[in-house]
Amino acid sequence: MASLICTLRDHQDDVNWCSFSARLLATCSGDKTLRIYDAHDFSELPFSPLTGHGYSVHCCCFSPCGQFLASCSTDASTLVWSMVTGDIEAVLEHPGRSPVRICALSPDSAHLVSGASDGTLALWNFHSKKLSRMGGVSDTTMVACSFSPCSQMFMTGSTYGDLRLWDLDLKHLLAEKNAHDLGVSCCSFAPSILSGGQVVQFRLASCGQDCHLKIWAISKFASGGFKMILLHTLAGQTAPVLCCAYSSDGQLLVSGSVDKSVKVYDANNAVLLYTLNQHERYVTACSFSPTSPLIATGSMDKTVNIWRLEDRCSGHGFKEESAETSCKGKATAGRSKLLVADWSERDVTEWLVEEGLEGLVDKFKANNIDGTELLSLTKETLASELGIESVGLRSKLLRKVEELKNDSVCSGIPDEFLCPITRELMRDPVIAAG
Repeated sequence: MASLICTLRDHQDDVNWCSFSARLLATCSGDKTLRIYDAHDFSELPFSPLTGHGYSVHCCCFSPCGQFLASCSTDASTLVWSMVTGDIEAVLEHPGRSPVRICALSPDSAHLVSGASDGTLALWNFHSKKLSRMGGVSDTTMVACSFSPCSQMFMTGSTYGDLRLWDLDLKHLLAEKNAHDLGVSCCSFAPSILSGGQVVQFRLASCGQDCHLKIWAISKFASGGFKMILLHTLAGQTAPVLCCAYSSDGQLLVSGSVDKSVKVYDANNAVLLYTLNQHERYVTACSFSPTSPLIATGSMDKTVNIWRLEDRCSGHGFKEESAETSCKGKATAGRSKLLVADWSERDVTEWLVEEGLEGLVDKFKANNIDGTELLSLTKETLASELGIESVGLRSKLLRKVEELKNDSVCSGIPDEFLCPITRELMRDPVIAAG
């Protein structure tokens, strides 16, 4: 079952986007504001609303550790906000001053992409807040963007109907020119990387004006080539699908539509699990909480609904293997077989104990630090967000994290045994006979 637990009615115009971090929920609207809520009780934070934009705010996204929030607007800017104070940390003016429709942060916090109404893309160094590169396509509007979990490439979607994969030099890696008839609305990479042999594979969800939600497999070959295959077309909604998002474990997929419905699917088997009908107008935004079984959905009815899903261990359409995987976590397979970025919170806790850092366990649990967040920790986030005052303890932890990164590279291993993208060792690789 799925139950509506809360409705937020603070915006004065259409809700355009919503985004969860481990501790916060952010929403943005045509009323030019962003609103920030505590993700536990959904009380609005004292510094909310955020009022730095001059026109409608189209999109917002958190940095992986939740310390910053990026937002973009018709005012041709992308703003970076502190989630400690609510202050503007940086103003990124889009070259050409075209309205910015979409923005996305890479999982490693190194890059920010903004896409505009004139089809241009701006790639920013998120640490320095400086423009790195410009690119894009002409005669279309960029309306969708999502980084791959390896942070080395990103997908964009446009009103022309195409999906395009880009590298960090803004070079085309592949293009699906007729992905959605009449235009793409949204796209979202699944959080996991599938590797084996000389192929690395990703999952991508996209939706559009053709009323379809699609699931794609994107393969990266050791030779450098890419291939994109359509796995599933989900036609459960009867009008254009405006938004889609994966859960943090990649097991679920949610979408919202002009037909006012929210659909929740088993992402692996493309099976419809829930239909949520509560909004009075188009559903324009959806987001999963990374730490609890919650979904936020935003609408042109000016509200944001918070939904709670039942415990997935109780079973509701998942195959037995999928349910077991989602409830026990990836740690059951053995931490040594996982990329560090795929570690669960339990894996991180066990690693802390092994490294003699037991004193940090409670802080890490309280802040829901998993493998991805562990790799993105900095001295600043350790001090400001986790409250680790000891300089020596912060330095020791960061040295241990750096050792993890270095160990994962596995220098000296034959190249064919390394992931072509992450350069980490692939366990039990399969080599095709020549």
